[in-house]
Amino acid sequence: MTAPVATNDVRATLDDALATRTRALDTARLKGSFVDDGAFLYLEDFLPPEQTAQLVQAARDLTRVVNRNYLPGHKQGGSVSRHTIDEQAPFIAELYRSPALIRWLESITGDALLPSPDDDPHAYALYYYTRPGDHIGWHYDTSYYDGRRYTLLLGVIEESSCRLDYELHTRTPGAQAVPGSIQYPPGAIVLFDGDKLRHRITPLGADEIRVSLTFEYVTNASMRPWWRFISNMKDAIAYFGFRQVFRRLAGRRPATRNTA
Repeated sequence: MTAPVATNDVRATLDDALATRTRALDTARLKGSFVDDGAFLYLEDFLPPEQTAQLVQAARDLTRVVNRNYLPGHKQGGSVSRHTIDEQAPFIAELYRSPALIRWLESITGDALLPSPDDDPHAYALYYYTRPGDHIGWHYDTSYYDGRRYTLLLGVIEESSCRLDYELHTRTPGAQAVPGSIQYPPGAIVLFDGDKLRHRITPLGADEIRVSLTFEYVTNASMRPWWRFISNMKDAIAYFGFRQVFRRLAGRRPATRNTA
């Protein structure tokens, strides 16, 4: 079944809402904070309420197609890739490509940003913490692209004791690492250079649920073949499953699995 495609009116309404929201922000001050913190910014109230509600509904609707993974000592949880999102929750794809959002992100980062290529399942993805112990250990969002890759985390569902722990300046020459810890509620964002922020999500408790959305933007969409293979293998093993990653690469529509 083909997923509904957003109309021009829907796109315009979404972009207008984001343009209005970003105009109300003190972007110059926020850019200064981003630079001072080594390419990191947290805003507790960013996404307009209507768009936040749409994200929450999309996340609940997609629980039936979550792909769960367990890597001992590092990761436990579920994921939904951009390919499934394209088919079943096109609003998220429209949000990802919003010109108003991208312009504002460029004004903060100082870089011209590109959407990740169409075959990148991490371009935008939902991450589900739904079982006790779900977590991800300390890591960087390593970029395999030739340029930089920026991560934008968006809070979607936060009914948990999980925290985003992070360390700033771990790769700033001569600087001392600065620790931090936050919970980001629905509508909040965290923006950072994936190669610079060391971070983790602490384990989920009993009877809790947490869902976050990740957007990835790049400064150069080129990737060397060997790094593409490494990236695909990581995505298949740790996130979305071999069927989702490699059947999509082969041009075949992936089958739906109920693994939540």
